[in-house]
Parts: sequence; C-alpha cells; structure tokens
Amino acid sequence: MSDPRNVAHAKKVTQEKHHHQVKGKPGKEKRSRGAVQNQPVETVPAPASAETVKAEQKPGDLEKSLAVLSKLKDLEFHSRANIETLAELSLTIEEELKQREFSEAIDALYSAQETFHSKIAAFIETYQKKCESLS
Repeated sequence: MSDPRNVAHAKKVTQEKHHHQVKGKPGKEKRSRGAVQNQPVETVPAPASAETVKAEQKPGDLEKSLAVLSKLKDLEFHSRANIETLAELSLTIEEELKQREFSEAIDALYSAQETFHSKIAAFIETYQKKCESLS
C-alpha cells in the first residue's frame, strides 16, 4: 500500500498543474485599454435555471472539496501514526521502565487518540461520498 502522504502530494501537484494550464489558456490574454474602449458593451444573459448556476459552481467546489479531503486523509494518516507511537511509548513506560504511575495517563492519551482516529475516519467516509456526488 502506498503512503497516503505521497498520494496526497501527487494529487496536489496534479491539481496545481491543471490550475496553471487553465490559467494559461490562449485567448485569456489581457487587452489594452484602447481595445476595450472600442468594444460594444454586452449584457450577460441571466442563467436559464438553477441547474446552470449549480453546474457552474461545481468544478471549483469539487477541487476545493478534494483538497479538503486530501488534508483530512493526511490528518487520519498522522492520527494512525500517533496511535502506533503511543502504543510503543505505553509499552516502554510500563514494561521496560516500570513507571506504572504513568500508565493511566498514557492510556488516556491512547484512548483519546483512538477516539479521534475513529471519528475522523467516519467523517472522511461521509465527506468522500459528498465529493463523489459533486463530480
């Protein structure tokens, strides 16, 4: 299984490349003021329906939502790493160092991190469904 941080980074790089390509499209160049002044003023037609407005907002919303999803997955990855580290520290404190007076405190930290991890994993599933509905 690949590292989620690498996947998130690759996704971000791809999105940035796509963003730069869209910005650099030909025909989007700035015109001089003289050229703008000689152009007739055009009125923008009102959107035909709510679906049109919704469709116009989706691409930007989808990209932003995917960026949020990527950050959430990064948090989840680090949360899993924190759980593993706390488990190792707990064993070290209790078994190797025989400092049992700290076992309750480290167990509380482990429990809190485990609760956070399960909640963020559930939230990621829900948010991922939302992102899929936007695409």
